[in-house]
Amino acid sequence: MNGAASEVDASAAVREAFRAQAEYCARLDSPFTDLLCRTLADVLSSRSEAGCEILGWRGDPAPLADNLPLRVVGALHALARSGKAPELASIYPPAPLPAADLLADVLRRALQRHAAEILAFLPFTPQTNEVGRSAVLIGGLLEIARRTGLPVNLYEIGSSAGLNLLADRYAYRLDGADWGAADARLRLVPEWKGPPPPVDAELTVREGHGCDLHPIDLRDPAQRERLRGYVWADQTERLERLNAAIETALTALPQLERADAAEWVERRIAAAPAAGVARVLLHSVVWNYLTEETRRRIAQQMERAGTACRSDAPLAWLHFELNPRAEAAQLRLTMWPGGREQLLAAAHPHGASVHWVA
Repeated sequence: MNGAASEVDASAAVREAFRAQAEYCARLDSPFTDLLCRTLADVLSSRSEAGCEILGWRGDPAPLADNLPLRVVGALHALARSGKAPELASIYPPAPLPAADLLADVLRRALQRHAAEILAFLPFTPQTNEVGRSAVLIGGLLEIARRTGLPVNLYEIGSSAGLNLLADRYAYRLDGADWGAADARLRLVPEWKGPPPPVDAELTVREGHGCDLHPIDLRDPAQRERLRGYVWADQTERLERLNAAIETALTALPQLERADAAEWVERRIAAAPAAGVARVLLHSVVWNYLTEETRRRIAQQMERAGTACRSDAPLAWLHFELNPRAEAAQLRLTMWPGGREQLLAAAHPHGASVHWVA
């Protein structure tokens, strides 16, 4: 294949990735981001520095791979919020959904004039750190507490800013049952189907640790703003949740490390467990972004550690991940001793609705 043909194939794959992401956004109730992705698929051009870099993406641009579309969408939202591109900001929510031709014209100019700001976002994997997922994860943590009767230590991969490591510090209404502190800054009320999780279980989180290749330092205003940029601009409730979670985190920041997920799990979960505490490997909407080799190493390490664990120091693997064969994301739990995996819930990927089946 010659160079010109290769470039054409790469640009076609990029445009297809934007159209695929638009479909996800439409299904997840974000009409603005749907229109934004569809328009970008049409207007991207190698005539601008930013367009050239995006269309020549060296990797897999697809939503369940490098997710190039959401890198670009995050860059544009952050740019609109920054005050540096008033023309772009003027068509962003809460403004009405713009006409397609107007959006196309504004995007062409933004890609031309603000290449540096846009390109600065591209190396980073999109990190919404969607805190609505805590409404799903908390059910799994309560189930672990019910089964073990022990406090837990949390170990999260793909932590971003670590906001879901703080699930026990938020308040919830789950099928009419309340859980959490009455004065919590963030209260999550998902639409609930099925029985409630065991809200009467005594959940105590002793420690929370996380890792990410690019952890967000919430002490840095610029990094907080980058995190906000990844939230879809027309989903203001998500942004409000994020802001409340950031306020919670700033009172006691979670412990995060810059590390490869497999190396970190092999190091962290290999340590000799202390009796009287349950260790929990936790992750949400990160698994599909890991390499096959990374996934294999993590699974092998969990199996090794689980086989060696004791009933007074149990091990749990709690994960809320997208399933390409199902419309909803799935919350699954494996516990050792034993090692049996169980489906606990199917849920909206952002935690808006939960169908508890355990």
